[in-house]
Amino acid sequence: MESEEGGPVARILRAVSRVEANEIRATVLSFLFVFLVMAAYYLLRPLRDAMASDWSREEVGVLWTLSFFVSLVAVIFYGGIISRIRFSRVVPSVYAFFALTFLGFYAVAVVGNDGELIRQSFYIWVSLFSLFNTSVFWSFASGTFTKEQSRRLFGVIAVGASLGAIAGPAITTFFADTMGAINLMPIAALMLVATLPIAARLETLKSGELGNAGLEADLTRQQELARNPFSGIGLFFSHSLLRGIGLFIFLYVLMNTIFYQELREALQPFELDQRTRIQSGIDLAVNSLAILTGMLLTGRLATRLGVATTLALVPVLLAGGWLVLAAMPLLSVTVGLQIARRAGNYAITRPAREMLFTMVDSETRYKAKPVVDIVIYRGGDVVNVWFYNFLTASWGLGMTLSGVAVIAAVLSLVWAGVGYRLGKRFDSDDNAAAARAILGKS
Repeated sequence: MESEEGGPVARILRAVSRVEANEIRATVLSFLFVFLVMAAYYLLRPLRDAMASDWSREEVGVLWTLSFFVSLVAVIFYGGIISRIRFSRVVPSVYAFFALTFLGFYAVAVVGNDGELIRQSFYIWVSLFSLFNTSVFWSFASGTFTKEQSRRLFGVIAVGASLGAIAGPAITTFFADTMGAINLMPIAALMLVATLPIAARLETLKSGELGNAGLEADLTRQQELARNPFSGIGLFFSHSLLRGIGLFIFLYVLMNTIFYQELREALQPFELDQRTRIQSGIDLAVNSLAILTGMLLTGRLATRLGVATTLALVPVLLAGGWLVLAAMPLLSVTVGLQIARRAGNYAITRPAREMLFTMVDSETRYKAKPVVDIVIYRGGDVVNVWFYNFLTASWGLGMTLSGVAVIAAVLSLVWAGVGYRLGKRFDSDDNAAAARAILGKS
């Protein structure tokens, strides 16, 4: 890795994010960290989603409901553990634990015991991992970089997530048929293990080159509130910013649910390996677009237009896309809009949302953030999958895609409004800090 001031990596980073010389190593390592985490998940995601086409709407609804309860238990357990050991140790422990579980699923599949119960358990477990992997990483990143650094650097770091989300399905696309999709599990486990030394190095750089030792979190020194495994849930309900982010995520999940269900049903005629390949092809298109967007636009949007506009942008564009889909309810339009929506989320909406967590203290960031990222997300899954079923099923309103798209367009505008208000809090806090700095110098 070339990290000298005039090296190629430094020149590229400066061109897209205005990175400082002392931030280069930490930025590149964070980029690599999230690359590995997302590549591991996206190796397994097509297999998980391909399994879902074998199940009915109601069966998927039940699995999403179970995923919510599993996620709730996992977050409560995580909240209890994080109060007893240093967060710098929690991060590698989480990824090592998931690596071991995927090796366990692989062992079960190899001996031929991958029946329906095991497949459904795998579906739920990968769904839990899909949120824990990113929540833990971004908690770690928001505790490594300052608020000002996050505005410049998170968009670039998020490109690592997009590249990982390309590498994962690329491997799946090329090898699912020849290797067998099940044999991708140990590869994902090895990728997670590779993040462990990176996390350790970033901890060193935080208090060294970055000079951010003041962001160090040690929740073991907190009092009873911190040792309460339910304190993260309490913090969520008592913090207006977190409640706003929770509503923002809930509306995002609603959009995701509609697209997910429509594509799941459209792929029912295909075999498992074919579905896996098709799903991974969509992932490749999404993340290729996200890389270009993240490298060229995200940092500039956040620094020049503000986080408020950045958070509202994708929902507003999606509202227009829903209206197009209502007029032309075609599979090709659905796929194209899904690609644009997911790319916009990965490259623009997600990094901007993560910037909001640089505004809160360590306990809120590390204990309440998983509640927002995981419990609210999975709770949104449960509510929205049954809401979608009510809109479309014969026992409900029996609406077609066109009718659902009109409703989704209206809700997208609500989503945009929530994002804009959240972003205004971030921008206003920045302005207040700048004013205090000017007054302090006068």
